[in-house]
Amino acid sequence: MNVRPRRSVLYVPGSNRRALEKARTLPADGLILDLEDAVAPGAKEEARRAVGAVITALDFGHREVAVRVNGPATPWGADDLAFAARCGAHAVVLPKVESPDEVLAAERALAAAGAPPELGIWCMIETPRGVIAAPTIAAASPRLVALVMGTSDLVKDLRARHTPARTEVLYALGAVLVAARAHGLAALDGVHLDLSDDAGLEASCRQGRDLGFDGKTLIHPKTVEVANRIFAPSEAELAEAARIIAAHAEAEASGRGVVVVDGRLVEALHVEMARRVVALAEAIAAR
Repeated sequence: MNVRPRRSVLYVPGSNRRALEKARTLPADGLILDLEDAVAPGAKEEARRAVGAVITALDFGHREVAVRVNGPATPWGADDLAFAARCGAHAVVLPKVESPDEVLAAERALAAAGAPPELGIWCMIETPRGVIAAPTIAAASPRLVALVMGTSDLVKDLRARHTPARTEVLYALGAVLVAARAHGLAALDGVHLDLSDDAGLEASCRQGRDLGFDGKTLIHPKTVEVANRIFAPSEAELAEAARIIAAHAEAEASGRGVVVVDGRLVEALHVEMARRVVALAEAIAAR
């Protein structure tokens, strides 16, 4: 089973050369080198050059590197896509996607600019229209790899308020997660904005993990450790997975169709889940 860890995906401002260089030393599973929200209008072209320079010059190791471009209606969108097609990143992140047509237009632009077949597309879902269209967006392109929640913009558009329990976005989180899983895509949770609220960050990560997200997008290096820890299998989960796999294999070998582990009935679906837990742990350990 091939599982790619995406426990922690850190946004890095494309205009901050020091942050770009530091990112390659952080234990994040992924990096989004940002040309959009984190970059002032007057610094867009310089940010693009800086991102291109660090991808070319630096070794990011195991980290998955994505570039978030500006939207197609902006003065920088077309040039950003042409740049992303050939810059050497693993993926291009499209902001505020609201329809499959936007994905297809980006796909055509990337292909015209010479993007390699392995360049993936990540779609940010951060508006009400995006949430409603998530199922068709998720099915739009074979280049599509992940759906990324943009909960900050979504809360603004909903005229809602950020709450500790995130009840204001639970519907959207579930809808986007279901769309992603229906099409075999990764799903990344939105950012936690309050960097002084360590308990809130932990709770948000645990909630995202329990809902089914692969990991969390982050805005500060100090939050990477928490996301890595919470979205990784615990020792207890690994031990339970090993017991389930072993017990099921023993039952099959002896011709028994039913097996009980720790007082609970184990079926094929539980074995599949256990194998994924083990595969994720092995992929993390390999780093």
